[in-house]
Amino acid sequence: MTELTDIKRTQLYNLQAALGARMTTFTGWEMPVEYSGMKEEHISVRTAVGLFDLSHLGQIEVSGPKALDAVQLVTTNDASKLTDNQIQYSLLCNPSGGIIDDVTLYRFNENRFMFGVNAVNADSDLSWLEERIGDMASVVNLSPEYAVLAIQGPLSQEVLQKICDTDLTLIKYYHFTLSNIPGIKSIVSRTGYTGEDGFEIYIPVSAAEEVWNRIMEAGKDLGIKPCGLGARDSLRLEMGYTLYGNDISEDTTPLEAGLERFVKFQKKSFIGKEALLTQAHEGIKKRLTGFEMVGRGVARSHYPIHAEGRKIGEVTSGGNAPSIRKFIGMGYVETLFVSPGSKIGIEIRGKVVDAVIVPRPFYRRNRE
Repeated sequence: MTELTDIKRTQLYNLQAALGARMTTFTGWEMPVEYSGMKEEHISVRTAVGLFDLSHLGQIEVSGPKALDAVQLVTTNDASKLTDNQIQYSLLCNPSGGIIDDVTLYRFNENRFMFGVNAVNADSDLSWLEERIGDMASVVNLSPEYAVLAIQGPLSQEVLQKICDTDLTLIKYYHFTLSNIPGIKSIVSRTGYTGEDGFEIYIPVSAAEEVWNRIMEAGKDLGIKPCGLGARDSLRLEMGYTLYGNDISEDTTPLEAGLERFVKFQKKSFIGKEALLTQAHEGIKKRLTGFEMVGRGVARSHYPIHAEGRKIGEVTSGGNAPSIRKFIGMGYVETLFVSPGSKIGIEIRGKVVDAVIVPRPFYRRNRE
């Protein structure tokens, strides 16, 4: 249990409180759940633009002449395929193939990389990396140096371009650049967790409030809204993106989670490779899958999933999907039942409510 004195706050806490944000404790941080309302913020990101404070996330730098070798050892994806200023989604696994964290890996050059890690794992990831590769490369916690803002939505480029000296059209998806928001050095990446176009901006902690205010001012005529963790969760759920601690953990493997495309077995070696090869050969017994509610009810984490009169799995994430006006969820089920159209039931307060297996993502963005 987190003691009150242990709760952290980002540099934007006072600003968020002044905006009337409803706060909650999340992974040891006091963070905004919503400002104007989760559904309103969700729709704003899908149709216009929203701004998130992600300063609770962690950043860990790995550098030195053997930085690439070090990164290759601890990640499932193939970092050798990265070019400078490119980003890669990857996974850190234990020797049994369980997921320690899912990460974004930034390549500055062949001697310098940066991991973007989940807030809940920031400290443990740092220790784990130091133990595994600290003798190969320098491992440095950059988290105290950075505030992180995410501007997301179809109008995000138009808004951010007003205050950024870099031509944002030149930044491809999952690439980044070193930029300037006049007077403030920043890292601007074309990434996000919402399924919409957008950017994540790394800036000095001391500049967080100034940059937040500049973005909000730049977007006021385009309908920008401050957004909290509630909208972030419903947006990622509509895309079928996994959340560490809910949908993935050390008790699940990338193969079970449907993340096998980020596991490159052709690499010479990485932690967890042998266990994952064995699992791939033997076959997985459970798999993360999406479902839509047919009957009335909202699926929540840990609710049992039933089929053919017995429990076949458990819900990991669930809730409302405002963009498609349905109640949806994800959960691990026995592989026999993962085919789209399979009928299942979600046990909600002792009653089994009808649902059906559907493919992910639940929502697809219009890219015209």
